[in-house]
Amino acid sequence: MEQRAFDRLGRRVSVVGLGTWQLGGDWGEVSEDAAREVLDASVEAGVTFLDTADVYGDGRSERLIGGFLRDLGRERPEAEVLVATKMGRRVEQLPEHYTLDNFRAWTDRSRANLGVDRLDLVQLHCPPPAVIDSDAVFDALDTLVAEERVAGYGVSVETCDEALAAIARPGVASLQIILNPFRLKPLERVLPAAEAAGVGVIVRVPLASGLLSGRYTESTVFAESDHRSYNRHGEAFDQGETFSGVDFATGVAAAAEFAGLLPEGVSPAAGALRWAIQQPGVTSVIPGARSAEQATANAGAAALPPLDEPTLAAVRDLYDRRVRAQVHHRW
Repeated sequence: MEQRAFDRLGRRVSVVGLGTWQLGGDWGEVSEDAAREVLDASVEAGVTFLDTADVYGDGRSERLIGGFLRDLGRERPEAEVLVATKMGRRVEQLPEHYTLDNFRAWTDRSRANLGVDRLDLVQLHCPPPAVIDSDAVFDALDTLVAEERVAGYGVSVETCDEALAAIARPGVASLQIILNPFRLKPLERVLPAAEAAGVGVIVRVPLASGLLSGRYTESTVFAESDHRSYNRHGEAFDQGETFSGVDFATGVAAAAEFAGLLPEGVSPAAGALRWAIQQPGVTSVIPGARSAEQATANAGAAALPPLDEPTLAAVRDLYDRRVRAQVHHRW
C-alpha cells in the first residue's frame, strides 16, 4: 500500500489506516476475537497506522492493540506499525487540567496499556481552543518528547479554526480532523496550511459514521450503546463526531445520491475513502471496521484509481445543495 510521510516524525504510514474507536465498544459490542480479526486483517492488507485513544472503552482499545503488537512482534518482527493514541478526555475539558503532571500520568497509562516504552504519537483529544492557544501546554508536550515518553505529538480538532491554530505550533507533527464528502470546509484553508507546514493530516470519520457506506435507510436502528443512537444531537460529545453533524434523514438521502456519482463497480464506502485519499495534504485516512471483511475492503480503497474531475465536481455540488447549510458554518 502507498506510504506517506509524517515529516516531523520521520516516519511513513499507510495511506489507509485503521481507526479503533469501535474496538472500545462505543459502536455496539465488539468481542476481543472480532477485534483481533480486524487488526490482523488490516495489517495483512498493508495497514501500518493504527489510531486509538485512552478513552476508547476506558483503555480497552489500547490494551487490545497492545496485545496484538506483542504477538505481531513475535510472528512478524519485520512489520512496522505506528500507533497514535490520544489524551485529555479522561477529565472534564477545562484548560487547567492540561498540565505536565497530568500529561505524564496519562501517557504513562497509555504506555502501559500498549506495552511500549515510548508512544509513537500522542494527540491532544479535541481540547478546548484555549488549550491550543496556551504556550505552557506545548512546552509540556515538548517535555514529554525530551523525556522520551513520546516520539512526537499532534492535535485532534473539531473545527477548522482550531486546526489552523494547531498547525501554527512548530512542534506539532500531526493534525486530525473530520474530512469526507459531507465535510468539505477543511479543503479551503486547513489542508493547504498543513501541507505547507509539513504537518501530517489524519482524516477521521471518512465515512460519516457509516452514512457514506450506503447501507442505511431512515428506518435503520442502532444499538443503545452506539453513539449513532445516543449522540445524534451532541448529547455526549461534539455532534460533529456523529454522522459528521448531518441530520440522519438528510445524510441517508445524500449518501444515496453520492453512490450514484461513483464509477461502475466502486462501492460507496470505497469511493468515499478514495475521495479522501486523493485530497492534497492528506497523510492517512482512518476508517473503522467491525469485521475482518470490512477492514480488508477499506484497505482496498488505496488501490483504486483517483476519481476524475467531473466526479469531484459532482461531489462538491452535492455538498453545496444538500449538506453545506447544516455543517459549513459550525466546524
